[in-house]
Amino acid sequence: MTQSGSLGGFLWRWIFALVLVFGTFNPTDYSYISWALGSASQFGPAMAIVGLIQLIGWIVFLRATFFSLGWLGIVLGVALLGSLVWLLVDMGWLSLDSGHAMVWVVLVVISLLLAFGMSWSHIRRRLSGQVDVDDVEDGRG
Repeated sequence: MTQSGSLGGFLWRWIFALVLVFGTFNPTDYSYISWALGSASQFGPAMAIVGLIQLIGWIVFLRATFFSLGWLGIVLGVALLGSLVWLLVDMGWLSLDSGHAMVWVVLVVISLLLAFGMSWSHIRRRLSGQVDVDDVEDGRG
């Protein structure tokens, strides 16, 4: 199996998704949103560059996720991951008593959904033997 379709490939995509999601927002003061909305912050070129890099990352991840999974796949993914969280809470392995804990769990779920969206074409090809090809406009109208 190639690196792109392996567990290692999925883990790399998840790491990048975690960095993107947590870098954009998290309950600590260490995120782009906290930086940009902080009272001592002044918008400048560094903030613009970081914001544009994050915007590009979000567009790449969201576009791949929507094309790979579609709305039905996204809804099923959210339902599956939400049920998994429910199971972990029910078993006592996870506590959502604080608001911050719930935010962290939601952010991890979003990152997992983005990683699955980025990886789904590879997973589907391995399971079914079918290759996904994005619809490409041929210039005819």
